[in-house]
Amino acid sequence: MSHKLRYAVNCSILFTELPLLERPAAARQAGFEAVEFWWPFAEAVPPDTGVDAFVTAIEAAGVQLTGLNFFAGDMPGGDRGLVSWPKRSSEFRDNIDVTVGIGERLGCRAFNALYGNRDGSHSADEQEELAVENLGLAARAAARIDATVLVEPVSGAERYPLLTADDVLSVIDRVEAAYGVQNLGLLADLYHLAVNGDDVDRVIAQHADRIAHVQIADAPGRNEPGTGALALQAQMAALAARGYTGWVGLEYKPATSTVDSFGWLPRERRGLAG
Repeated sequence: MSHKLRYAVNCSILFTELPLLERPAAARQAGFEAVEFWWPFAEAVPPDTGVDAFVTAIEAAGVQLTGLNFFAGDMPGGDRGLVSWPKRSSEFRDNIDVTVGIGERLGCRAFNALYGNRDGSHSADEQEELAVENLGLAARAAARIDATVLVEPVSGAERYPLLTADDVLSVIDRVEAAYGVQNLGLLADLYHLAVNGDDVDRVIAQHADRIAHVQIADAPGRNEPGTGALALQAQMAALAARGYTGWVGLEYKPATSTVDSFGWLPRERRGLAG
């Protein structure tokens, strides 16, 4: 790996033994200076007091928020985003300004828009048209603060249609053509790509310039690097060699405890200067 890479702890999957608002401080105590979150609220438009408490927790911990998901529905229940879901499209649209507003307050400039599962009561074409429209709206809103909307392939969700990097890039191309925006990027989750059978080395070699964010976990198991068979070290080195200077989100389930799961990354390389 290259020392150029910067690491952020995904506090929606790590430090889950702690209440959500205590996790940023725990990440800082472990030597990290950056965190990312899935949508940290139960609803698309949370009360202002909840938003304020979240913002305060990030600021008080002294960490940078580097990534935030738009509201994606009931993730534990199997939902994987609202972007292409006709019945809940209005919730996604209501959530856009809230998400971008949090980003503006905390200096976060990357927002992950989970595409959504296929809905049997609507055609794939109808869902794809809706997704292009919603991603265009999100991109225009994010552009107001010079931010990027991320789209990612996902594994383990049988009705989620974006499985490979090419699947995502074709969607981004459609949005850019329809809306004239240039601020969408591929979220390359190396775990999801590998589990879905994509050629991760080819993705890095061909599309490094379109990768706006990276997340990692090993496979099988979705645990920390070194617990599985993926060539994560070499792949991150290849990303750095091709000029990737963005963040690497640690989005894995700790094999034992969260703190123990950081053993693969020496403490001196966890901070921004590492």
